[in-house]
Amino acid sequence: MTDFSSWIWPALLAPFIGSFLGVIVIRMESPRGILLGRSACASCGARLEPRDLIPVVSWLLLRGRCRSCGQRIGLFHPAMELAALGIALWSASLFAGALLWASCLFGWTLLALAAADLKYYLLPDFLTFPLIAAGLLVAWLFGPQMLMSNAIGATAGYGFAVLLRYLYWKVRGREGMGLGDAKLLAASGAWVSWIGLPSVILLSALVGLAFALLRSRRDGSFSFSNRVPFGAFLCWGTWVVWLYGPLVAG
Repeated sequence: MTDFSSWIWPALLAPFIGSFLGVIVIRMESPRGILLGRSACASCGARLEPRDLIPVVSWLLLRGRCRSCGQRIGLFHPAMELAALGIALWSASLFAGALLWASCLFGWTLLALAAADLKYYLLPDFLTFPLIAAGLLVAWLFGPQMLMSNAIGATAGYGFAVLLRYLYWKVRGREGMGLGDAKLLAASGAWVSWIGLPSVILLSALVGLAFALLRSRRDGSFSFSNRVPFGAFLCWGTWVVWLYGPLVAG
């Protein structure tokens, strides 16, 4: 059983981290605003007080509405806060100590990237580049013998995505995968090594296909030209492989 003291702090901090991640996603087109901007209602511009910024609790007490204008706040922020908590508890079920914190930071960053891709079809460099470096650092600290495999994974992930992007351009005459996906796949390889990359790609493709089919059923039509936030599914596939390792036959 996981020691209580090893996961209590990540669990307590997770909703606040999730709230900050929500701010990052909302303000990512203006990075300076992430650190310098004041929290305010998106409808009336009223500045939020500390009592309005308690993760989940404030949203529940306000019944999901702004204290000043009464406009609905939406589910995005409480969803990010609860998702961050879920990531911390999920990580704590498998890791402890410093590796638990590394797993939480990895999962929280993937959460922000997935939310950004779902919301804006955007995977910002200020999240993907540090994730590549962090994956190699974690490999060096906790499994030095895997560092080369993870470095190869980062290179292979980026190269595979760029090659796929080029082939799609040659066949279809238009861009099918952004470079943000390539950088994210490089980060994935840096964390799960080249051994885990095939499983990441397979899991991501299956979930992405299911998403596209469900959306087409809702919209009543299916087209290969429809945009799909594939980065979000790469985040999911990477997270699962990080936690449980690559898929094995039998």
